[in-house]
Amino acid sequence: MAKKIVFKDLILWENEDYIVINKPPFVSTLSDRNDDVNILALAKGYHEDAQVGHRLDKETSGALAIAKNPEAYRELSMQFENRKVEKLYHAVSDGIHDFNDLLVDLPIQKLSNGTVRIDKRSGKDAQTHFQTLKAYRSHTLVACKPVTGRMHQIRIHLAKQGAPIAGDNYYGGEQIYLSQFKKHFNLKRESEEQPLIKRLALHARSLEFSLINGERKSIEAPYPKDYQVLLKQLDKYA
Repeated sequence: MAKKIVFKDLILWENEDYIVINKPPFVSTLSDRNDDVNILALAKGYHEDAQVGHRLDKETSGALAIAKNPEAYRELSMQFENRKVEKLYHAVSDGIHDFNDLLVDLPIQKLSNGTVRIDKRSGKDAQTHFQTLKAYRSHTLVACKPVTGRMHQIRIHLAKQGAPIAGDNYYGGEQIYLSQFKKHFNLKRESEEQPLIKRLALHARSLEFSLINGERKSIEAPYPKDYQVLLKQLDKYA
């Protein structure tokens, strides 16, 4: 990214054991040979014993928990393993959909090319709850609550409902352009128009887990600027 990322500016909440940040899009959670920066390296620059407790896809923004010591890391890892962490994502899906606490239970198999597929024979179990938050003219804002934590789980589960995430070209999502909604949208050349959001429209909205003392902590991550712009335009032309 062109703009330098200051880790402290990402922090939503912090105590002696944990940090929860609002991860920006286009930044890998862990080391990536194609990137100059990643969240783990930034976190270690802020606190030398930092370890990320889970991952978000590179393009996905939102709430990400980081442990500040080995005990906190073990505790958080166990909570994820035992499905004690509550995760909420917001996705903008192509099409209009009326999901009323829909449970999608479809096993997922990871492929060698970095994507996944539904495989009822050899896939690992995967469940996600979906709830429609708002329908626009040709898109839907969906609340997604994964029970399990498989790679690309929300993305493939929505795609299998005919509701791929906007901008997710791996699983059938389409780019969103202002010209789709705004009449008399003039461009010198059609090729100059940029999509309203230059990534898949997925944001980790909130995270809830237990602290070392047993207290439950819930943190909400505000939408980043590109997501705010997208929803503003969808609202305007809905």
